[in-house]
Amino acid sequence: MIRLPSHFLRIYAIQRALVRHGFDEILFTIPMLQPLGFLRHLMPWNWKQKTHGPRAPRIRALLEELGPLFVKFGQLLSTRRDLLPDDIAEELSKLQDHVPPFPGAQARVIVERAYGKPVTEVFSEFDEMPLASASIAQVHVARLQDGRDVIVKVVRPGIRRTIERDIGLMRLLADLAERYWSRGRLLKPARVVDEFEKTILDELDMLREAANASQIRRNFANSPDLYVPEIHWALSRPNVLVMERIDGIPIGNVAALREAGVDLPHLARTGVELFFTQVFRDHFFHADLHPGNLFVRPGVNGEPAVFVLVDFGIMGSLSEYDQRYLAENFHAFLDRDYRRVAELHVESGWVPRDTRVDDFEFAIRTVCEPIFDRPVREISIGQLLVRLFQTAQRFHMEILPQLLLLQKTLVNIEGIGRQLDPELDLWRTARPSLENWMRDRVGLRSLVRATRESVPRWIDRLPELPGLAFDVLDRLKQGRIEVSTHDQMLEDIRREIRSVHRRLSCSVAGAGLVIAAGVLHSVADDTGGPWGVYPVGMWVLGGLGAVMLLRAFATRDL
Repeated sequence: MIRLPSHFLRIYAIQRALVRHGFDEILFTIPMLQPLGFLRHLMPWNWKQKTHGPRAPRIRALLEELGPLFVKFGQLLSTRRDLLPDDIAEELSKLQDHVPPFPGAQARVIVERAYGKPVTEVFSEFDEMPLASASIAQVHVARLQDGRDVIVKVVRPGIRRTIERDIGLMRLLADLAERYWSRGRLLKPARVVDEFEKTILDELDMLREAANASQIRRNFANSPDLYVPEIHWALSRPNVLVMERIDGIPIGNVAALREAGVDLPHLARTGVELFFTQVFRDHFFHADLHPGNLFVRPGVNGEPAVFVLVDFGIMGSLSEYDQRYLAENFHAFLDRDYRRVAELHVESGWVPRDTRVDDFEFAIRTVCEPIFDRPVREISIGQLLVRLFQTAQRFHMEILPQLLLLQKTLVNIEGIGRQLDPELDLWRTARPSLENWMRDRVGLRSLVRATRESVPRWIDRLPELPGLAFDVLDRLKQGRIEVSTHDQMLEDIRREIRSVHRRLSCSVAGAGLVIAAGVLHSVADDTGGPWGVYPVGMWVLGGLGAVMLLRAFATRDL
């Protein structure tokens, strides 16, 4: 029996899923294969007229069929509402990262291998029945030898290999889109895949998540409004995380919060303030704030309720540079100073330097004025950001990954806050945090603080200045200072010219082999024909075709 590599089987499974959901036309959108487009109508699965329905539900169903990694990728894409049509973005937002758990006995083995000892020597109790399960890891309840309750987060076995395989296929599709889709270069799908790869691989490292949790816990150590569970560092490993088990009411259970006597409007305002505190005071924020990661401990004896955060796999951070421009943008929006907003986008480099400020200002005003003219409860910050990003695309704005994480989290915060208090004024709640940051970072106070921090460094380097000045003058006099340049664009063009002929040959031959394999399989499937006679031929054709397509498109430098 012939055993084929797993990536061949995966490519074949993706091909069948594309056909099943009516996306087989994707292959024939490649310019070099467009003359062969008539072959699509000769495929057995297209012999009968089919109605597949709207595209958005089909895309969601396709991603769900392809597995948890494609589901997570769809979730990331759903945050790019500045790029996707509204129907697709809305449908992708419905994707849920729920996958069947792997056996608890297997989790026990992973934990024992991580510690090099039986689990009974580490925990007095370990429940093999998982408390929760997701695509990267699953959570088990345990008890330490001293009686403290903890949760044990265990990374799925073999998940890195699965991720690397599926990321390679996503990159293949992204490269095809950038080359042959009219909007591909604008959407930059390859960069989206790179961003997704970094995010998903970071989530695999439990020590990284533990460090994130410890940082947030330290930032809010004395806060009466937010509690972060304690990390048990001595028991945490790269594939096993042990954290204090917390209790609380899920933020989405509004009925239970009311029954517990929680002041919901106060809770909503506190949540917004905590988020902006993370962004502007700490420049380090939890970037996965959906209802499953946020709990509430009701106050006792009249004390206010306390937020409890979990799951620190995805975090966002902003540089001082980004913080400044973001705060000034928010402040200008609050004052409806649209010209200042346009100027800030140009000054920060978010849009090209040659952008006409007047045109950009007019476009921003057109988007914002109809929104700000509504009652407060009808103003959606999420919709505003979406429309602004869509407008900025016309001016070739490049959306930075950290801003995307911020936008996604802000939309989630708004949704949670409005669920708790439909009358929540997000703008008014956010203004104090913005103004405090502006006072601290911009103006005289900022200058004094920066000078105070820099003086020791200046004093330390001052004795070196005369010697450095004489050294530069001496080099100038002897003609030993040179300026060199390197044009990377020319190098890229040369490399592309060298590989274009090989790409063309591989892609045509590979596509032909894959089509031939698909025809053979479909005829055998539909007619009950020589399926048992020609399986080897089908796999060989499909495998060779897949290899040639991967060689043509997945590798940038052949």
